[in-house]
Amino acid sequence: DEVILCCASCGITEVDDVKLKKCTACYLVRYCSIKCQKEHRSKHKRACKKRAAELRDELLFKQPESTHLGDCPICMIPLKLDRNKSAM
Repeated sequence: DEVILCCASCGITEVDDVKLKKCTACYLVRYCSIKCQKEHRSKHKRACKKRAAELRDELLFKQPESTHLGDCPICMIPLKLDRNKSAM
């Protein structure tokens, strides 16, 4: 099944000469031009803000990589380690 992408404002489909650009805040919708993006903004604003907040939360609460061992996974402040129990 091929997905056909179209401009959220005017409905033009993505073809060779039309490249749609994603909304840079939420990545949910695409636009063929800045004009269409501005025209559609009032309809898209609420959903956009909600999805952008979800994306920020996902990034914030993502588990840290192994290079951050000993850091709090939320605020990244180093945690006190018990040197007697540490394998280092």
